[in-house]
Amino acid sequence: MFLKKKIYKIISLFLLCISLLSTFVYASSIPTWTTETKPLNDTTPTSGNVTSSSDSTTSTSPSQTNSIASPNNTVATNSNSNLSLNCGSCILIEQHSGQVLYEQNMHEKLRPASVTKVMTILLIMEALDSGKLSYTDKIPCTENAAGMGGSQIWLDVREELTVDEMLKAICVVSANDCTVAMAEYLAGSQEAFVAKMNEKAQELGMKDTTFKNCHGIDEDGHVTSAYDIALMSKELLNKHPSITKYTTIYMDSLRDGKSSLVNTNKLIRNYKGATGLKTGSTSVALYNLSASATRDDLSLIAVIMKAPNTKIRFAEAQKLLDYGFANFEYKKLASKGDIIKDVLVDKGIETNVNGILEDDSGILIQKGQDKNIEQQLELPTMISSPVEQGQVLGTVTYMLNSQEIGKVNIIAEKSVNKISTFTMIENIYSKWFSLLRT
Repeated sequence: MFLKKKIYKIISLFLLCISLLSTFVYASSIPTWTTETKPLNDTTPTSGNVTSSSDSTTSTSPSQTNSIASPNNTVATNSNSNLSLNCGSCILIEQHSGQVLYEQNMHEKLRPASVTKVMTILLIMEALDSGKLSYTDKIPCTENAAGMGGSQIWLDVREELTVDEMLKAICVVSANDCTVAMAEYLAGSQEAFVAKMNEKAQELGMKDTTFKNCHGIDEDGHVTSAYDIALMSKELLNKHPSITKYTTIYMDSLRDGKSSLVNTNKLIRNYKGATGLKTGSTSVALYNLSASATRDDLSLIAVIMKAPNTKIRFAEAQKLLDYGFANFEYKKLASKGDIIKDVLVDKGIETNVNGILEDDSGILIQKGQDKNIEQQLELPTMISSPVEQGQVLGTVTYMLNSQEIGKVNIIAEKSVNKISTFTMIENIYSKWFSLLRT
């Protein structure tokens, strides 16, 4: 019995050698491409986060949103809603893509009041992330900062607060004195800081904006639009999400509990998923608000400008957010690393390699449209060796109503070397040794 078993192993090994030689000599190296269209949920990945970004939004009328797929993997469908909000202008966007979901006079140039501080906060956060500033740095109070009017925490020229404390005061109670102190510390003067604010505005495409100060107190020529406020709010929340540590505070204190802070943004307490962002009001600007919220992976930014009173400001922002969450969803299309299909490898030391998704992808759609999403798979049945890890093998294209809404590369999960005389002998020896051991 033992002899028969050994003979059987030797015969099996001989057949294996013939098979390997045949593959090495005769296998074809021409790949065959196929196109398959399937419903999305046939191969929708089940893990990972959806990401999509863009530095611009699309202008639309108040009664409908853009129905054309955009290159940033977002699409909005026709909407006949007209909310007729009681304000000078407004806008609702999806936070990550910047897609406009609703607007009313969104490019009208108006006074922003303390919503100006969104840009101030953005520049502070950039300084922190670049290492120019740290949260524990002590910021002095100048005479200029101490003399500010409006919202403030009554800074004294003899005291210093940390950057962490300054940010808390700016985000929660819109402290003008802290805002000016931070601007002067970072740029040397408020004028130099305002120049940086305007530079950043131009970089972000804020064409309706001219900043004259860093705090928002009324000044001739200090104007922006709902559209531009949405742009800088999007930049702040997407690039510096840690800011919500401050913008979601409802009540807190400074100076060892001696100075109480209550957020001027009442939605933080009353609206589910609220993440910020900034209020602003003066007798001329009236009542403004940039309000942000996230529910079920959908993040929205609603901007209200020139509302007649504070109650209406919050009510109209809530209407915008409610409209967005009721009518739209962020649909996951692909998750990075998910296996789509294995591909044969011609003349490789391994016979196949897994094709995996290179990136995450997602799309903003009107609720209920996910059933109309299809995917087209372009992937060879065989590829030539050698294969490099991360090599692009094909693509998955996502379609909605015959329009392309997203595309993700399919890449090789690992490297596969080309078989050679040496690797063939090494492989045969490995299999022979394995057979003899059993």
